[in-house]
Amino acid sequence: MMCRTNEAHDPDGEPDVDATDAAFTSLLEHSTEELYEQAPCGYLSTMMDGTIAKINATLLGWLGLERSRVVGRMRFTDLLTVGGKLYHETHFAPMLQMKGEINGIALDIKAAGGQRMPVLVTSKVKTSESGEPMLIRTSVFDAHDRRAYETELLRSRQAAEEARRQAESDRERLQEALAVLQQNLLPATLPDVPGLEAASYYHTASPDLLGGDFYDLFPLDTERWAFFLGDVCGKGPQAAAVTSLTRYTLRAAALHDSDPVNVLTTLNTVLHERYTSGDTRYCTAIFGVLHPGSDHVEVHLASGGHPSALIQRADGSADYLATPGGMLVGVLPKAEFADARTQLYPGDTLLLYTDGLTEARIGPDRALYGEDALYAFTADQSAEGPQALITALTGLLAGFGEGLDDDTALLALGVPAPLPTPFRLPRVKT
Repeated sequence: MMCRTNEAHDPDGEPDVDATDAAFTSLLEHSTEELYEQAPCGYLSTMMDGTIAKINATLLGWLGLERSRVVGRMRFTDLLTVGGKLYHETHFAPMLQMKGEINGIALDIKAAGGQRMPVLVTSKVKTSESGEPMLIRTSVFDAHDRRAYETELLRSRQAAEEARRQAESDRERLQEALAVLQQNLLPATLPDVPGLEAASYYHTASPDLLGGDFYDLFPLDTERWAFFLGDVCGKGPQAAAVTSLTRYTLRAAALHDSDPVNVLTTLNTVLHERYTSGDTRYCTAIFGVLHPGSDHVEVHLASGGHPSALIQRADGSADYLATPGGMLVGVLPKAEFADARTQLYPGDTLLLYTDGLTEARIGPDRALYGEDALYAFTADQSAEGPQALITALTGLLAGFGEGLDDDTALLALGVPAPLPTPFRLPRVKT
């Protein structure tokens, strides 16, 4: 079977190369023109004054205009919205003149039906062989999808920012509520005790969690005062509930029987019975009684698994009031507690603290601060009374920075030193 082709032939039957090249060139020119007119983006060429010299069918379709109304009759800026014209005059045109090209500029054109159409515009100046500018070639890309993506992205960012602000607001409200609850677990102020000075400080490790440290100072009768300080295991609402129960139990037990060992024994019974099943809760605590005398204050205290109290003496020395063998409060149905006695004379201060102080981490190796360091620090301070010692310890805690990761309660009780007698020059008789 014989096949026919469209290939041109010369009289001798050989293919006519010139005719083939001419046909291909014609087809290529036709395809190039069609590609320009029907391209997926808009094309236009303008004179240097902005007058449109050529525009493709795609862009005309977006604009809803006839070619005859555009070519030679309109400028590029006539296709833009008011905002686009302003941006073209102030930014687009000056940058194009200075650089000779400008890429990916977001503008809005006046599309068919009076709608705004978001586009991305790229322009380049064509120059003559001598470098003189001749015309401006511009490509216009439909940016509907990109604008929609940017709008959705902006909405997402706005929603995320609103959620972040709401979360911060919720956290602030939570912190305020926790701060109020924490304050209700501590005395608002320490009472004035005749012949004594008292000072306290509470460091909260995290504003987002309720701590379990507690302290108090209150009268037993007209002559004696009771004090306590301790630390409930754990943090949060459950620890706060144990703290509240502990404080009220200690106060009530002391009014019934003020012996420190008996007070801690009562607390141990209450905690063990309350939390004997399920989540075991316990605490460490020191409870004591102050009995002011004529020239000193008698101190009788007992400890349940708590760090020993530290005494700063008026002569500049310091020593721990040891209470070995005191057991944790609330773990066992029957617990042994250690008691101790001492006297405070003018200038002496009794310091009670929770283990957040001694278990703070210091140095590059994050070693425990420890009781020896606390002893040395206290002995190095001038014996100026409870408030001066608490102030010094507050500065110490602040210096620990991130190494102080637990709540810390401080309570200092002391006998004021007598004021020095003013020196007076003897009166000279004249």
